[in-house]
Amino acid sequence: MRVAWIGTGVMGRSMALHLIMAGHELRITTRTRDRAADVLAAGATWCDSPAEAAESCDVAISMVGYPSDVDAVHRGADGTLRAKVGPRIIIDMTTSTPTLARELAQHAASLGVTSIDAPVSGGDIGARNAALSIMVGGDAAAIDSVRSLLAVMGKTIVHHGGPGTGQHCKMVNQILIASSMLGLCEALAYAQGSGLDPSKVLESVGGGAAGSWSVNNLGPRILRGDFAPGFFVEHFCKDLRIALDEAQAMGLELEGLARAERLYALLRDRGHGRLGTQALWHLFSATAGSGA
Repeated sequence: MRVAWIGTGVMGRSMALHLIMAGHELRITTRTRDRAADVLAAGATWCDSPAEAAESCDVAISMVGYPSDVDAVHRGADGTLRAKVGPRIIIDMTTSTPTLARELAQHAASLGVTSIDAPVSGGDIGARNAALSIMVGGDAAAIDSVRSLLAVMGKTIVHHGGPGTGQHCKMVNQILIASSMLGLCEALAYAQGSGLDPSKVLESVGGGAAGSWSVNNLGPRILRGDFAPGFFVEHFCKDLRIALDEAQAMGLELEGLARAERLYALLRDRGHGRLGTQALWHLFSATAGSGA
């Protein structure tokens, strides 16, 4: 397919490269051209705007930071929907709001374009290994027509319903991650406080009922002092705020989510917004006596 790709961040870069390696033609744009250097070197064509990138493409895919970015790259003055001969399908893979996903689908439909929300989970590792979980909302026939494209980037592709349902599923995912990261940091603080060797503790618990992706992948990073982003704290703060707002709109009181949102906001406000989500450990390490 001829694909317009917008966004080459921590995950977007690897995802774009997988599409090129699979033989798809990419027309790419991103906020900072230098960050797309290796994607361009792999064969992508640079474009100066989302509208230019989307011109005469089959599909336009966005993987950007915030809902405001999603809105701008598709509905903005230079957005994909401003292309003279636009794409037949838009796929937004950003974690955004269910409301915006529905609005974008409605606006696109008025122009004869189908919009799909398809946020992902798996972080930098999942993106590099083409092993992402892709949570999809939108028209079933349109999704089937791009399923092979999505399969280049992910191993698990599940259609949840109409527009916005992919984003709702991603909120479930983020709520689970928030609780698991809190548990991981508290558990490591306890391990250190009791004088145990944390690396041996992770070896013991990682293969049992307490094992999880966070324990087995981010636990070792914490112990190495590796807080490089697989997913930025500042973006996770955005996601948790969306999840909290959606939960409140449903009349749900999710105390674990609320605590995680407060702690991650504190972590961001202390200057750690560009670190990975495992940097939550910085709020626990003093108590654990690690000095991190």
